[in-house]
Amino acid sequence: MSKKLRFAMFGAGFWARFQLAAWRELEGAECVALFNRTREKGERFAREFGVPAVYDDPSRLLAGERLDFVDVVTHPFTLAAMVRLAAARGLPVISQKPMAPSLATARENLRACREAGVPYLIHENWRWQTQLREFKKVLAGGAIGRPFRARITMVSGFPVFANEPQLRDLEEFILTDMGTHLLDLARFYFGEAQGLYCQVNSVNPGNKGEDVATVMLAMGGATVTVEMGYPQNHLENDCFPQTLVFVEGESGSAEIAKDFWIRVTTKRGTHSRRVAPAHYPWADPSYDVVHSSIVACNANLLGALRGGGPAETTGEDNYRTLELVYAAYDSARTGRAVHFPPTPPPHAPG
Repeated sequence: MSKKLRFAMFGAGFWARFQLAAWRELEGAECVALFNRTREKGERFAREFGVPAVYDDPSRLLAGERLDFVDVVTHPFTLAAMVRLAAARGLPVISQKPMAPSLATARENLRACREAGVPYLIHENWRWQTQLREFKKVLAGGAIGRPFRARITMVSGFPVFANEPQLRDLEEFILTDMGTHLLDLARFYFGEAQGLYCQVNSVNPGNKGEDVATVMLAMGGATVTVEMGYPQNHLENDCFPQTLVFVEGESGSAEIAKDFWIRVTTKRGTHSRRVAPAHYPWADPSYDVVHSSIVACNANLLGALRGGGPAETTGEDNYRTLELVYAAYDSARTGRAVHFPPTPPPHAPG
């Protein structure tokens, strides 16, 4: 096998731990340096994972290490600066979602990577969940005919704030945190949106931003409703962090139900099968299905960096998801529907 790609990870928070563990499941990449603004925390993290070099200054890291790419796993408000630092060094960038805290910043990042001639990839792992990928095949297989209505739901009372307390302080919360995943999934299944309407709510007084949102989208000939929420209330059918999907087609229906059951109903009856995710010993049991998807997403991005084919979730592609997020905020604020198509984003190599 050809040599491993050397990369640096920026960040040592909750998700960085699972991101790095997932990289270690793949043979083609090696983390050789770590940046964290709190050096002591970074050093503890590096010792645990055997990362040889630790920095508390990202510029010094980039100047001092021989790298093939950078994986940025920091807060959305610091992601942008890290992306542009790496691009200025001619390094491919993998960035967490949301790719930027505004559309303007996202466009700046796309432009920086385009002008530097480097790939700009987004670690959008949600669509790589095993059952969600399999459901895409069900829809593409045509058994239920043309979809005309769909519902995508991820609503939970799970205390996500215990692991990520910073989420409570976001003035824009559920649409940027969960909406980026679910609206990307809607695009993955049904293509680009022609319009949307959104309503939001704030249920838990401990959260600064909205913690519940409902988005209705026109996507081709289908009406797609996306429901999301972390209100920390009590729910009978709480299956965090599973995404439930129900699609009606001209010839039948298909759904992803609780516990990873895929059911397809046509004139021949209902056929059910369970499509469970892979399990990794390092995954948090509460997040098992999400953490397993990180491996598959990393494999796709690594393959693209090694010249093995295109990445699915490039910066240019994910920009369109971010457009939906901020269009949803506009709709919720004004009480009006937002119509597309928007102005295409600047092209970035992927």
